[in-house]
Amino acid sequence: MTEYTPKERLYRALKKMDVDRMPAVCFTQTATVEQMEACGAFWPEANEEPELIAKLGEAGHTVVGYEAIRVPFDITAEAEFFGCKLKAGTREQQPSVVGHVAATPEDVDKLKDFKFGGDARVDRVIKSIAILKEKYGDEIPIIGSMLGPFSLAQHLNGDNWFMGLMTDDPVVQPLIDMTTDFCVRYAQEMVKAGACCMVIIDPTASYELLGDQFYEKFAIPYHKKIADAMKALDVPTVLHICGDTTKGIYLMDRAGVEGISVDQKVNVKAASEAAKEAVIVGNLDPVQLLWKGTPEDVKAECAKVYADGARIVTVGCGTVSATPTANLKALVEFAKESKY
Repeated sequence: MTEYTPKERLYRALKKMDVDRMPAVCFTQTATVEQMEACGAFWPEANEEPELIAKLGEAGHTVVGYEAIRVPFDITAEAEFFGCKLKAGTREQQPSVVGHVAATPEDVDKLKDFKFGGDARVDRVIKSIAILKEKYGDEIPIIGSMLGPFSLAQHLNGDNWFMGLMTDDPVVQPLIDMTTDFCVRYAQEMVKAGACCMVIIDPTASYELLGDQFYEKFAIPYHKKIADAMKALDVPTVLHICGDTTKGIYLMDRAGVEGISVDQKVNVKAASEAAKEAVIVGNLDPVQLLWKGTPEDVKAECAKVYADGARIVTVGCGTVSATPTANLKALVEFAKESKY
């Protein structure tokens, strides 16, 4: 079988095409303190400056050995772009959203006329991708990631979001339409800068929280708009939703994404059987296994997850910043030793 470049291998694996082996990649947050120490780029500054974002993202490749570079590292830049107040992050922890800006349809109207190309943090993420693209060209794939439209709408609206879904609050529809439009355009800007794979991180758009009816109404159509926009650019998309999404995989599969990233609570065998279109990626436990386990534990669990049907074995949620590099390298080694 032909030996592929990392970019070709990732594309082909997500497209269910023949490939020589599993790509060694991570679709969720990649950065750790050990990587920061190795490359000299630390949070919180490495969440802010394009050169540092690129440098820390690159450490996943140069220090750990991932065959892709994934940026950014947190899921607050999108809400910050629209004016939400943040609690600052630290070297070990990410920032969080603590203030909201869209309680009414009138508030949403004020947010619709957004533009890229300024100096907001999302613009700096785009610049970091351009920096990485200039350095690596087509040698190493660059994975762009963003908060999904449902969770972004919740960040903008606040604690009333879920109640608003059930009570037909008039802010709900215009808000999720607007956040979806933002996500599509943000993804397009990242691809224009050099990203060749897109990840939608939509943690609160969970089947566990929403159930069939609300997930089908408020998640699938909006994820599909992003996936369709990426298909038009021949860019594969991976969707990650936190929690036990096992029973909702058949619905996630309708979104048109190439990959469904599942966390450690998911039954991978059941998920692989339920997904008819997308491939299942995941679902190594980032805490008990990758942070607290050993390289031998990691390889053993990789083998189990692979046998259960994951096409790409990788981290099941965001990597804990204290994770030892040795454990992540064990994941990379397993991928490079695998055969399809």
